[in-house]
Amino acid sequence: MSETNPKFLSERQAEEYGRQQALFSAQPAIVQRFLETQGKQIAQAVIDGDSQINFSLPDRVVCTLENVDQPALVTILQNQRTRSAGSFMNRFRKAELYKELRHIFTELEQSPDRAVSVAAGLLRHATVIHMVYQMLPAGRTVAYQPAGEDETIPSIPEFDGLEPESAITSASDAIAEEGKNEEGRGDLLVPFVPYARKFFLPQWVAFNENGEMLVKSVDEANAHVKSMQRFMEVLFLAVALAPYVSADEEYAKKRYGMLGQLVNQGRALAIYQTKEIIARISERAKAGSLNRGLRLSLPYFDDQELKIDISNFEVIPSGRIMFVPAFVVRAVRQEEVKVSQDTRYNPSTRKHLLHLLDLLEQAFENA
Repeated sequence: MSETNPKFLSERQAEEYGRQQALFSAQPAIVQRFLETQGKQIAQAVIDGDSQINFSLPDRVVCTLENVDQPALVTILQNQRTRSAGSFMNRFRKAELYKELRHIFTELEQSPDRAVSVAAGLLRHATVIHMVYQMLPAGRTVAYQPAGEDETIPSIPEFDGLEPESAITSASDAIAEEGKNEEGRGDLLVPFVPYARKFFLPQWVAFNENGEMLVKSVDEANAHVKSMQRFMEVLFLAVALAPYVSADEEYAKKRYGMLGQLVNQGRALAIYQTKEIIARISERAKAGSLNRGLRLSLPYFDDQELKIDISNFEVIPSGRIMFVPAFVVRAVRQEEVKVSQDTRYNPSTRKHLLHLLDLLEQAFENA
């Protein structure tokens, strides 16, 4: 069986995850708490982008030794416990802490001292488990379907029609509204719309199925998208530190749930902003303020980079040229040709960007 076979790699990651989880469970409670505390500290430093981190290995661990039948509690010498990763200079070199930390963990796991090796693996495990379980909010169980045949990321919520409207609002179905509450009463729970409840974290859903905004402003919608990007970044860093964590059920649930939601809402935001651009062009054209040139910065969602990117192109060169809607149509068609042939886009991102360009073309084709 080839080691590059996805099924083989998945099985190997699952085996390593199970081994580390069992080893962690075999530790005394006080050692587990120590590892969790150190793991929390390391995880926070990685997520915050700190330039360096000091940490300690536990003073003892349960591990197997050569020529010993049963696992034993082995002491780690004090001078081997204190460790560090990164340096003050990293902030100037823009070195990423997680890469240096990963290198340190690997070195320690290769130590001839069995206790040090096991302790390093346990600390790596405690760090990524904290990232997945404690640093990210839990969400709903969801099911998505692809938006098209060439889509690789399912992002459209499946509607089974079986979820009844409840007279009792649960915490996952509503958000506490800020503001003054009557004394003696709890927070006012405002239910999410049914469409939002089809996503992993309804509180970050800014657009409904028709592209209508559910929040108060585009800035708030942008903030929701950034929150989802941050969520995915934490998962990326966890896998970067310990690839086997991808076998964890909670990791898989959170990645699937948030990835589909981010792609869906990121595209919806780009479509909404494109329609705003169309409206602004129309307003300025009526006011006669587009006769000195026009360049467009069209936002689109890149589902490879998982971020909003910008496609810039010129509609009218700078100068005293009267605006004509046909100029927009011509520029858009030229851009469509470029996008169709640009190998930097994957099929789904290209399809999404072409859809945005088509919205522009249709808006001004018959104007």
